[in-house]
Amino acid sequence: MAGTATAPARPPGDERLGRRSPLRRLLGRPELGALIGAIVLFAFFSAVADAFRQAGSFSTVLYASSTFGIMAVGVSLLMIGGEFDLSAGVMVTTSALVAALVSYQLTLNVWAGVAVSLAVTLALGFLNGLLYVRTGLPSFIVTLATFFMLAGANLGVTKAVTGNVASDSVRDMDGFASARSLFASSVDIGGVNVSVTVFWWLAFVAVATWLLLRTRPGNWIFAVGGAADAARAVGVPVARTKIALFMGVALCAWFLGMHLLFSYATVQSGEGVGNEFYYIICAVIGGCLLTGGYGSAVGGAIGAFIFGMTNKGIVYAEWNPDWFRFFLGAMLLVATALNLVVRRRVERSG
Repeated sequence: MAGTATAPARPPGDERLGRRSPLRRLLGRPELGALIGAIVLFAFFSAVADAFRQAGSFSTVLYASSTFGIMAVGVSLLMIGGEFDLSAGVMVTTSALVAALVSYQLTLNVWAGVAVSLAVTLALGFLNGLLYVRTGLPSFIVTLATFFMLAGANLGVTKAVTGNVASDSVRDMDGFASARSLFASSVDIGGVNVSVTVFWWLAFVAVATWLLLRTRPGNWIFAVGGAADAARAVGVPVARTKIALFMGVALCAWFLGMHLLFSYATVQSGEGVGNEFYYIICAVIGGCLLTGGYGSAVGGAIGAFIFGMTNKGIVYAEWNPDWFRFFLGAMLLVATALNLVVRRRVERSG
């Protein structure tokens, strides 16, 4: 009919004008594979181990998951940013030793030791990032060097100061009770003691998720992990972002170190060696790519939950615990392959 206005036709091939269905958005989530794996693993251990289904046992699983999950948050963000930190495991012990030695040897309130430990640990993270940025060496090499130096310093300084391989107990010092309530207490829920680290773990995940998905620095993290040169060309502060990510790992290490100290009141200087690989495994199982630019904090949390279920589920099933690392390696291989498939499907679908 003459004079009737017709709407311009939408270009059929322009994907920017279309909306992705909820199903396609779900399939594109980096933590999807880990979530499926966690459900299957939970059902498996629930079927083969009666003790696994008990509330107290599940609380133990959550505690084991949280102690690795807190570190997995910082490590996941760093891996999304395209880097690794192999000093993360011993840095936890370093932070605990600094707090214990400063408090005990100087007869200070333990909160003074906590504050000094925070400053020292953040400085170590800053140093890792600065060395990486200034030297151009792979973060693998930089943090491997830091790993060996910290492992040696933990043992050497502790023996020189205390004459032993462990720190002196800070249990009877001022401030211990309040610090313990913050870092190492438990909450009674329905007659089941749940460690406070579980709630801190959830808080860390929530803050990291908000940072990644709702802030400009979150966009920078994905950008520097995906293509650092291209990100630098459009004005992203690549060096500052990388350094901040290393400091984020250090912050998580400090918190876990405080939990370690105020749980036992003393710290063995040789602890933490090898745990850095578990943190990376949690992040990879959760969907973080080794090449950077892809992943989520939620995925790292699910990866830590899988780790906790496997660690404790084998015990509740009364299997030989020597098989734990075998199952962990198998899960790492399967998760990496599955994450690669998901990533390729997402890239093909645009």
